[in-house]
Amino acid sequence: MKIIVPMAGRGSRLRPHSLTVPKPLIPVAGLPIVHRLVKDIVKVLNQPIEEIAFVLGDPAWFGDDVVASLKDLAKNLGAKASIYRQDQPLGTGHAIMCAKESLSGPAVIAYADTLIRASFNLDPEADAVIWVKQVEKPEAYGVVKLNDKKEIVELVEKPEQFVSDLAVIGIYYFKEVSVLKAELQKVLDNNIINGGEYQINDGIKGMMSNGKVFKTGEVSEWMDCGNKAVTLETNQRMLGFLKADGEEQLIATSVKNENSNIIEPCYIGENVVLKNTTIGPNVSIGNHCVIENSTIKNSLIQNNTTIKNANLDQAMIGNHVKYDGKFTKISIGDYSVLE
Repeated sequence: MKIIVPMAGRGSRLRPHSLTVPKPLIPVAGLPIVHRLVKDIVKVLNQPIEEIAFVLGDPAWFGDDVVASLKDLAKNLGAKASIYRQDQPLGTGHAIMCAKESLSGPAVIAYADTLIRASFNLDPEADAVIWVKQVEKPEAYGVVKLNDKKEIVELVEKPEQFVSDLAVIGIYYFKEVSVLKAELQKVLDNNIINGGEYQINDGIKGMMSNGKVFKTGEVSEWMDCGNKAVTLETNQRMLGFLKADGEEQLIATSVKNENSNIIEPCYIGENVVLKNTTIGPNVSIGNHCVIENSTIKNSLIQNNTTIKNANLDQAMIGNHVKYDGKFTKISIGDYSVLE
């Protein structure tokens, strides 16, 4: 099994944080989004992964440090890492084809801006599986249309009339991904463009027209990381799941606690110093942070940041920030100083 992860976008909706860090590498509950997504997919698949192919953007943006972290991720999961570049933002189908050398055999394709919780077996009779989530307002999503056999027969983008309430979340399984590769090559060769881009959906439609059987795999949780508000909500939900699972150590043993109170669930990284502070619930703090005389809840703080005299709720703060003040709902990017 292979995993293909297009992650070339910079993430404009998550600025200022994505001005200095690619959105897929912003941490949620202590792990970069893409790391947590890949690990969760591996857990769902429950089978050996031979290769993880990452499709990155401009090397000036996705540099050597990013490549090294992704190679370490694949190695820790027992897989080979392959790195590809998408030099122009030409859409989902184009991004996948940038990794065409890896498009053979069974594969999962997953876009690195979402997190999931799921437990199911892949249907052995299906040529492909599209992972979906039941939603309350299907008119706001791309949804799947099913026939009487519960097979997917159509993809409908933001339907004005009810088609189904199963939204496509951006994760796909192909029993033989080279079939998708062939259809996407036709999309590129014939310059089939939707929304100004080459889309994976046009490759999937080609497979359907040739009789390939598509089934659904329904996830129990689908968590977006598109902007500050939903990223904070995702951080909160993920902390709750991880606390209930009991599989990850969420508070490092190196945390130095001086007259401080931690209200779980929280993630607190290595060598964090807490002085006269209340942390939690639903707070993630990265490595090497110092928090003094503060109360922080429902917030996400990255690495090497110092916060003093703060009362924060629904805050998202980047790396290497120095903050001293009484603001509440804030969003501060890397290397900011507020004193």
